[in-house]
Amino acid sequence: MHRLHPGHPLVLAGVNIPYEKGFAVYSDGDVVSHALVDAITGALAEGDIADHFSDKDPQNRGIQSIRYLARLRPLLEKHCAHIVNIDCVIEAEQPKLKPFFPEMRRTLGNILRIPVDRVSIKGKTTEGMGYLGQSQAVAARAIALVSLEDREERPAIK
Repeated sequence: MHRLHPGHPLVLAGVNIPYEKGFAVYSDGDVVSHALVDAITGALAEGDIADHFSDKDPQNRGIQSIRYLARLRPLLEKHCAHIVNIDCVIEAEQPKLKPFFPEMRRTLGNILRIPVDRVSIKGKTTEGMGYLGQSQAVAARAIALVSLEDREERPAIK
């Protein structure tokens, strides 16, 4: 979850969302990409986003968070693993995000190298409750199904 601030860009799943508020954080603050990094590293028992992409590293300042997902490829290869599918839930009262879901799905599918029909994005509200419900923040949760192959039967990664 990241707090929304006026005058900053709002990026979710690598897609720029037109809105008067966005994230004022170290990277672009893309909570969907952050949640997916945690889901994938968690499936591999390899820690979380901070273990791989420290906010102390100047290379990560202002980075497009979707690039973190591409940078997980060596970790997947190390584990002889591939992503089967992903499921993401974005929690936000405003802006309305459903019109952007097809582009988000295509963007995530391309960066993760999985078919778009294996990428799920959903939106939820908190019915006016808390930071999310008062449009002060946006949160995301994600699950990644990762298949770990035997090293001898490892599929080719394109």
